[in-house]
Amino acid sequence: MGLEAEPLAAPHPYWPRDLEIGRYVPNDRPTWHSLAFLFSVSAALLALTWGAAGWRGWTGAPMRPGRRLALCWFAICGFIHGVIEGWFSLYHMDIPGDQSFLSQLWKEYAKGDSRYIIEDNFTVCMETITAWAWGPLSLWTVLAFLQRQPHRYILQLVVSLGQLYGDVLYFYTEYREGFAHSEMWHPLYFWFYFVFMNALWIIIPSILLLNAWGHLSAAQRALDSVKAKRH
Repeated sequence: MGLEAEPLAAPHPYWPRDLEIGRYVPNDRPTWHSLAFLFSVSAALLALTWGAAGWRGWTGAPMRPGRRLALCWFAICGFIHGVIEGWFSLYHMDIPGDQSFLSQLWKEYAKGDSRYIIEDNFTVCMETITAWAWGPLSLWTVLAFLQRQPHRYILQLVVSLGQLYGDVLYFYTEYREGFAHSEMWHPLYFWFYFVFMNALWIIIPSILLLNAWGHLSAAQRALDSVKAKRH
């Protein structure tokens, strides 16, 4: 009885090029499908949240443009963290061979960071925390500002700090591996997928973190001033 030949792994577009990916099935949807889905849903959430933040029935007075943009950011984060990253958290083991829409979206993004196609331990843990902690808390932050809940800036600070911390680790772990999981300098996969789309979670949370710090510090100074006048 002869030895049975092992099936050859399907060729893949990921880096490093000698990466072995079992059960891999190439996407049957074009790249623009994934990008159109991501940006169209984000645009719809931006428009809805912008309108809600400007409605007097919610806040008593329309919010300033900067605050409305911040709420739009948290609404989009709630969608990306809860739905897209939530999918990865639940189905990361099946993504290489799965052809459902969100799995194909992740296989497309993995061209910029192949850790998402190989069940990398750090990536799975980081995305799981992001999906089930920062996703719901992002939506709560939107609601807290719309209803002027007293803990709204605490939520903004906690969510922004968590996002910033996770993204710093995301970049730093890949730096320590020599950016081995992406095609260096590729305009779409490296610069847009890996650098630009993730740099947003460095820049914007940093701004919102400082903003929350300022508001909470001002509130504490006001409270200290009232207490001092009483004595």
